[in-house]
Amino acid sequence: MTIQQDDATGRTPNVHDTVKLAVIVGALGVVFGDIGTSPIYTIQTVFNPEDPHPVPVSDANVFGVVSLIFWSVMIIVTVTYILLALRADNDGEGGLMALITILRGWARRHRERKGAVVLAGLGLFGASLFFGDSMITPAISVLSAVEGLKLVEPSLGEYVVPITAVIIIVLFMVQRRGTEAVGRVFGPIMIVWFAAIGACGISGIAGHPEILKALSPTYAISFLAGHFHIAFFALAAIVLSVTGAEALYADMGHFGRKAITRGWLFLVLPACVLSYLGQGALILKDESNISGPFFLLIPDWGRLPLVLLATAATVIASQAVITGAYSVASQAAKLGYLPRLRVAHTSATTAGQIYVPWINWLLLVSVLTLVFAFRSSAALAYAFGMAVTGTITITTTLFFYVARYRWNISWWLIGAGATLLLAVDLLFVGANLTKLIHGAWLPLLIAITAFTIMTTWQRGRQVVTAERERAEGSLQEFINQLGSGDMPVRTVPGTAIFLNRGGVTTPLALRANVEHNQVRHEHVVIVAIETAEVPRVPEDQRVMVNDLGYGDDGITHVTIKFGYMESSDVPSALALLDPAATEGPIDLEHASYFLSKIELRRGNAPTMAGWRKQLFLATSHITADAAEYFGLPRDRTVIIGSHIEL
Repeated sequence: MTIQQDDATGRTPNVHDTVKLAVIVGALGVVFGDIGTSPIYTIQTVFNPEDPHPVPVSDANVFGVVSLIFWSVMIIVTVTYILLALRADNDGEGGLMALITILRGWARRHRERKGAVVLAGLGLFGASLFFGDSMITPAISVLSAVEGLKLVEPSLGEYVVPITAVIIIVLFMVQRRGTEAVGRVFGPIMIVWFAAIGACGISGIAGHPEILKALSPTYAISFLAGHFHIAFFALAAIVLSVTGAEALYADMGHFGRKAITRGWLFLVLPACVLSYLGQGALILKDESNISGPFFLLIPDWGRLPLVLLATAATVIASQAVITGAYSVASQAAKLGYLPRLRVAHTSATTAGQIYVPWINWLLLVSVLTLVFAFRSSAALAYAFGMAVTGTITITTTLFFYVARYRWNISWWLIGAGATLLLAVDLLFVGANLTKLIHGAWLPLLIAITAFTIMTTWQRGRQVVTAERERAEGSLQEFINQLGSGDMPVRTVPGTAIFLNRGGVTTPLALRANVEHNQVRHEHVVIVAIETAEVPRVPEDQRVMVNDLGYGDDGITHVTIKFGYMESSDVPSALALLDPAATEGPIDLEHASYFLSKIELRRGNAPTMAGWRKQLFLATSHITADAAEYFGLPRDRTVIIGSHIEL
């Protein structure tokens, strides 16, 4: 089945404008795992008697909680993300990094430097919170499913943590196979999952159909207004029903807006709502069911199969945020907030599907640490909500800035929408702050750490770039000296390609070759690589050529543009060059590539605080190999070293 959509935006249709059923199934297997497994633990956490602010079990409170869950999902997920945020894409890519890029480009064009810094900083902290979410989600999701074993057989409780650890290790080990392969396997499982939890929910509703009244917003409003001292604290657990909403946005580049929208509206949302209603009905029937309302919806004979299915579904829940973390990290590196990371593109047809090894192993260690430290989903629940609410609030804020300038929406409409949605978001943030000492500090600590690393790298990179430009000197002056004959240089046969950071300064490797060896190649190509503020750059806009004022000296400057979601394959880009524009054909099969390797040292200049210099130097060690990153042939790549003091 293929669903063809009319493109009303005026842009060229891309792969995501034609939504195939296979793409929707793949999205179900990757994107919806997190939010689709929230019914396992949300209501149980709300009525957890060990909570520091417990919600008493009563009919009025059950109706209020279920109604609040339903309307929270509708407002935050359906309205904020599905109907609004997913439309604020950067050429098909979504997530906070895409919003940051859009806003930076707009601010640069309109000379709004101060506002751009504030908004980019806010978005960067939101992305940092998402890293915390990516660590907590696999731990809490898999733990919550495996804990169902205790309802099947209480003696199995001591095996919950070891089983969880094994499942998580296997999950991260298979990531290198790629999102496409994972989604193809997990998609059908998630269809079975949503069908199962929907059916279980219907059976619970049938036993107490009065629960359907909770769909009315009056129950949510009366619970908040009449029992605010209870409802406010309950929000810290109710927010668990929307965990995974940011993954829908961050993973948009993997499957496209239309596939995600259809999957949510036609399968995921109905199934989750039915499950929440069924659990509410079960508690109305018997208050003791708060111990595990999700698993108790099914008869004894079906609980073990449901635990196994839930375990598979929570593994998929982890997949949603893991792939989101890959996207965020890759974009951050391209935009200068992280070092150059090795990125493997795992799909020949979908550019957004990637695997980032360093992030994968960092997440594995972090998730296992959380599992062994907290040992239960209930203990982790307090930490989970803080990461989710913070990310959602920042996304909402940045979206309205984008909506204002991109679609020229009137201020009064922007103000009304922002006030309504941010009021809901901030209410959840406030509720989760009450859990600060009970675990909410964890995602904040992770976010502050990630934010500090990214801002330090950005600042250190600026310092190193300035020092490097000073050491390299003017490229045009260097070319003029060569052209005037002031430098005693011998020309040798062959083609030399020098990678450089821009078109203003001289590559250190080229300067060293001329000044120390007194030689240059017959054909010299200086290549500057730029990251555009769009995910992908069309091939006809990929390369630009400059003869540097001399049309017959054999020296050419080439600027190559890559999108921030593309692989930086330099040889493939150079193959696009017209020989007429490069003073003759470039012999790519035999060309030598020259890289300038910079050794960083800590200096005494007051460029950054001492601890930030140390952090920058430590972070630099994870930088990916330049030859591999740019697709250069190793047997024809020469590295010339230099050093810079920070």
